[in-house]
Amino acid sequence: MKTDYFKWTKEKIDMDLFTRITNDISIMGGKPCIKGTRVTVGMILAQLGGGQSIDEVLDDYPYLSREDILAALEYGAWAVSSQELVM
Repeated sequence: MKTDYFKWTKEKIDMDLFTRITNDISIMGGKPCIKGTRVTVGMILAQLGGGQSIDEVLDDYPYLSREDILAALEYGAWAVSSQELVM
């Protein structure tokens, strides 16, 4: 799946891009989660950042799909790109 980096920007966000990600204050304190689960984007990114492969993450969460993991990565990239860094 090729991702167009410029389909989301700070100025314009198409939330339909994140249909697999939800934010609900009553679930995990409002942290972004994979829809229908209590698995946060941060949990997935931490595992991938710690060196696990997508397949290993899927072994840990067999109810998730590869598309869920990719959606978490895309959401994480969007979240970081939407913040300004003051140096």
